[in-house]
Amino acid sequence: MAHFQTIGIIGKQGDPDKARSTLRTLCAYLRAHALEVLLDAESAHLLDAPVGAARPLDELGERCDLVIVVGGDGTLLHAARALAAHDVPLVGINLGRLGFLADVSPEEIGSVLERILEGEYKTDSRAMLEARIRCDQAPPRRACALNDVVIHKWNTARMIEFETYVDGVFVNAQRSDGLIIATPTGSTAYALSGGGPLIDPGLEAIVLVPICPHDLAHRPLVLPAERHIEVRVGPLELGHVQITCDGQDELQLPPGATIEITRHPERATLLHPLGQDHYQILRAKLGWGGRTQTRRA
Repeated sequence: MAHFQTIGIIGKQGDPDKARSTLRTLCAYLRAHALEVLLDAESAHLLDAPVGAARPLDELGERCDLVIVVGGDGTLLHAARALAAHDVPLVGINLGRLGFLADVSPEEIGSVLERILEGEYKTDSRAMLEARIRCDQAPPRRACALNDVVIHKWNTARMIEFETYVDGVFVNAQRSDGLIIATPTGSTAYALSGGGPLIDPGLEAIVLVPICPHDLAHRPLVLPAERHIEVRVGPLELGHVQITCDGQDELQLPPGATIEITRHPERATLLHPLGQDHYQILRAKLGWGGRTQTRRA
C-alpha cells in the first residue's frame, strides 16, 4: 500500500443510509492498512466523526495522494472542480445510477480498490472548461466544468437569441432554449440528450449543442479544444439567461455581459481499475447490447 499514504474521502449528500454504510466499510479498510484518512465535511457528518475531524477541500487537495469520492457522477464532478488546482487523482465509488465516471462499486472496495491502492490502475486525464462572464461594470466572474457549460433561459417560456463566435469569427445567430458547450467527458451527459455526438474522452475537442433550436439547420458543432468561444446574448434576453456548470454552479448574466468559454488550464485526473473499457461502460449504461455472433469466410 506504499503507493498512496494519505487518502481523502468526499461523501455524497443525500441518501445517508447507503452512503454511511459504504463510508464505514471504506474507512475501516483504509485504516486497517495503516493509511491516513482525511474526511470532508459531509463524510465526517455521516460518520459522526469528532468535532474538528472535517477538513476543507483545499486541505484535502494539498495533503492527499489520492481522493476517493463516495457517491455518483454528480459528487465526482463537484470534487473535480473543487480540486482542479491541486492535481490530485480521484477514484469514484458509485452510489448513483449511471456511473460513467465513478466506476468502482461498493462491493469492490476489498478487491478492485486494493489493486488501485497498490499502484495497479489506469490513469485517465480529462480536459475541463473555464467559463468567464465579462461586463464593463464588474470584474470577470469565472467557473469551471468537467462536463459542460450550459447557457440557458431560467424564468421565461420564450426562446432566447444569441450569437456565437469562435476565435473572434462569427459562426451563427440562433433562437433556441440555449446552448450546451461540452467536453468529451460531458458528451455522454446533457449534450447526449440534446442530440450531440459521443466523443471519445481521448480526443481534445469541444462540442456545441443547441437546445431545441427554432431553426433545425442548427446542428451540433465539434471544435478543436484550443478554440476560444464567445457567446453574445441579445440585450432583451440578459435578465432571462444564466450559465450553469456541470448542472451545479450557476452564474447570472448582468446587463452588457458576454460569455467566454475556453479550455481550463488544469485537468481532472481519474484512476480506473486495469482492464476498464470505456466502450464497455457505454454498452452497459446506454443499453447498446452485447456482441452478436458473426461468421467469417
